Amino acid sequence: MHDAILDFLNVDSDVELWWVLFGLAGQLAFTARFLVQWIASEKVGRSVIPLAFWYCSLVGGAVLFAYALYRGDPVFVLGQSLGLFIYSRNLWLIRRERRAQ
Repeated sequence: MHDAILDFLNVDSDVELWWVLFGLAGQLAFTARFLVQWIASEKVGRSVIPLAFWYCSLVGGAVLFAYALYRGDPVFVLGQSLGLFIYSRNLWLIRRERRAQ
């Protein structure tokens, strides 16, 4: 069974398997942000971006960034690093706005 899982995921070791699972968890967190945004928008009947969207983006992006570093994929690393900056900046702007109120 163990070898079948390794073969199915095209990995050579348990370490590689854990990195793939880690990357998949990051992708799930990243994808969850769309569900959060959709549900929040449906509740109010207009398009909104809730705070949880940015946290899901940041968590998923950070995990995917770590996975991209492990894989050594410069395109993936660059894409995730830019996203991390944007998600962090949005959270900072939201925090600053709330503190001013």
